[in-house]
Amino acid sequence: MSAGTSHRKSPAGAVAIVLAGLAIGALAWLLPVNLKSVSPALLHAAGEGTPSLAAYGRDLIDSEKIGPAALLLAASHAVNDPRAPAVARALEQLTARQPALTAWGGWDPFLDPLFNLRANTARTTSTPVLTVFIPATAREKLRAYLQNSGSLGVQALLQTRELTATGRFVPAKRAGGQPLDALILLTALLYQGEHLSPPLQRELRVLAETAVLKKDLGELEPFFMDLLSLGRRFDWAQLSELLRRTEDAKTVSAYAHLARVAPDQLPLIYAAALFTDSADKVASYLIQFGKSGAEDLKLALAQGQGAVRLLLARQVPVNRKASTTLSAAGDFALAHPQFTLGVKYLGYLLGVFLILCGLDRLVVRGAAGVPESALPQMRAGVLALLFAALLIVGTGPFLLQAAPPSEYRLRLHLPVLVVATAAPELPSQPNHHMDSSTLISIGLFASLQVAMYLFCLVKIREIAGQELPPLIRLKLLENEENLFDGGLYLGIGGTATALVLQVLGVIEPNLLAAYSSNLFGITCVALVKIRHVRPIKRELIIESQSEARISS
Repeated sequence: MSAGTSHRKSPAGAVAIVLAGLAIGALAWLLPVNLKSVSPALLHAAGEGTPSLAAYGRDLIDSEKIGPAALLLAASHAVNDPRAPAVARALEQLTARQPALTAWGGWDPFLDPLFNLRANTARTTSTPVLTVFIPATAREKLRAYLQNSGSLGVQALLQTRELTATGRFVPAKRAGGQPLDALILLTALLYQGEHLSPPLQRELRVLAETAVLKKDLGELEPFFMDLLSLGRRFDWAQLSELLRRTEDAKTVSAYAHLARVAPDQLPLIYAAALFTDSADKVASYLIQFGKSGAEDLKLALAQGQGAVRLLLARQVPVNRKASTTLSAAGDFALAHPQFTLGVKYLGYLLGVFLILCGLDRLVVRGAAGVPESALPQMRAGVLALLFAALLIVGTGPFLLQAAPPSEYRLRLHLPVLVVATAAPELPSQPNHHMDSSTLISIGLFASLQVAMYLFCLVKIREIAGQELPPLIRLKLLENEENLFDGGLYLGIGGTATALVLQVLGVIEPNLLAAYSSNLFGITCVALVKIRHVRPIKRELIIESQSEARISS
């Protein structure tokens, strides 16, 4: 067997290696894990077997919490929970048996001695708690009851009624101070009835004691403003259930802001807080991701309690592009997320490495005179790392793409009490996210360079495999220098085209899309000339010198 024939590889074997690489890469792509995002399949696996919104709403009905159950029912309808009609019937039966409690949202032992909750009133629907507490008679009852409290926090809150140094509120004891007086009494009643979480209780006590010491409402006033927003939207039971799951005043402010900017999403936002027993995680997620985060939260709510807890624990968006995944691997990925992510990326690396090795054998090494060595394997490994990194970035859309500005971002909002000069608008922040047209442009440029790379490999194989003297084959390779530089020409042309399209407004202005074409062209030419042309020229020069010595 000749030396050239001994280095030839079976095309079938090379094709098998390429197919194995494609299969491994495809399996890795189907694993339901990603960096900085969560897949719908993983949400489904996390929510499987956990309570649904309707089931949790039914638990609230069994606990006779009419107001919270009504919001959970609205959220169940929003996510098309199949058990929602049954929950609606159960809620109707409960309200029919306890019609007077509907206004309050449920029975409470601290309120019953004051307001006789089961007494028939004109209110037959859920009533915002401030609507009930604003009248003078209601506030007198609350003051008389709370003045006998032994809680230091309650007493500190009641002492803030004496303060006259306020900002946006009229002092509680002056004419027009009814809203502040009602809010102080509402906060004290929530404190007395242990309807606040322990951290929030401690924070409010410190704020109240500081305000009394400084004789200025100070930092307690923003909390009252936020409570005003919530108290105008929630009944007593709804408000107390929410604040019981709120860790600090900052979260109260976030929920008040969300109630103002996203009133149509309020049932879902409220349901998520009760569902996960953490209003703080829900608020931080929505403030960070805005309307897209609300849609992701809605998707998780439809999957079950486990899905919502997973999404909020990770605080990442949902990768809706990863809809096709291995559902069987969902439970394993849920139990071992870091290990599964490592397997996914190793699969990318191994798959690309096998594809490159197979193509190398099929296109280049099949040529006569191209020897087998370990160096090409090392080069294939380096290329595999590069392409695997590109795959990781390409399949993880949130790795390079910055999150768009949140529509729910907290902003300073001052009620217009007097005529004031409008503040100048701040300059808008530049949008750094990578849109779909940019990604398509980059993918197109990369594909063109891959095609040019393969075309050059075919030409190299064709010349190297001809039965011609080494010097002639060397001359033929030198004659194709313009072809081997074609990647550069293609890259420059792609950059110019992208810049023109950006000027014309066809694609979004993004220099990355333009200069990526140049980068791909430089990479392609470097690979062709250094990895393929140079070794073959070296072999041909050695062969020609050997033949010259023999002939002489």
